[in-house]
Amino acid sequence: MAPPEPGPHPATARGPRDRCSTGIEALDNILEGGIPRGSTVLVAGSVGTGKTTLSLEFLLHGAERGERSLFLSVTEPAAKLVENMRSFEFFREELLGTGMLTLVDIPVVYERLGLDHEEMRPDEIRIFLATLDAFLTESRARRVVLDSLTSLAYRIQREERIRDFMLRLSEILTAHGCTTLLVSEIGPQPGRYSLRGVEEAIVDGVLLLGNARRHGDILRVLQVIKMRGTPHSRAQYVVEMTPIGLLLAPHFQGESGPEE
Repeated sequence: MAPPEPGPHPATARGPRDRCSTGIEALDNILEGGIPRGSTVLVAGSVGTGKTTLSLEFLLHGAERGERSLFLSVTEPAAKLVENMRSFEFFREELLGTGMLTLVDIPVVYERLGLDHEEMRPDEIRIFLATLDAFLTESRARRVVLDSLTSLAYRIQREERIRDFMLRLSEILTAHGCTTLLVSEIGPQPGRYSLRGVEEAIVDGVLLLGNARRHGDILRVLQVIKMRGTPHSRAQYVVEMTPIGLLLAPHFQGESGPEE
């Protein structure tokens, strides 16, 4: 008897991956509908390039669509974050009272856990990850932002521990079915999108925000460096920050190139 014909590959049988709309129409178009659900994405860039605004728009868009969203703030108190969000039309403060949007101050978590020294030990990293796991269980979040991964990595310091932390964090987020943005603060380092250069190898995607010169002006620009599970353009797009959120337009290179 002839062997049975092989069936379709499981990924093919499942069909196209479900997409998580970012709420930024042009970015969703670049990604053929949005970020593949369950992905962990690094949002990398220097100061003032729109990383936090993009991340908040992603969360607020999800919360309005009925997806519980969690913002883990390492660098800025939640109260200040809310105050800054009021300038954007996409912000709905009532979502904070419904449980659809939850803001957590990570420095407060450090204090409660007794993590008040400069470098976290391996046992403390495990406690911290268990606490994040509990937050995800309690909030039932499907969209998560950690702002910023860089500040958190400073507390871990050692490259091998950062790698272990990233792998375990990714496992926890995947187990909860989260689509996650990890904000990464970087300087003008060609080819590096995180503090140690190991984080971008572990995540599913990298969105790079930066500055470019054109005809004497400094423009914010965005580029999708990688995104597993979807084809995408690697072109640069000009970012305009408006009261309704981020708007993108193709960046046609002139005589001036990217700003270092």
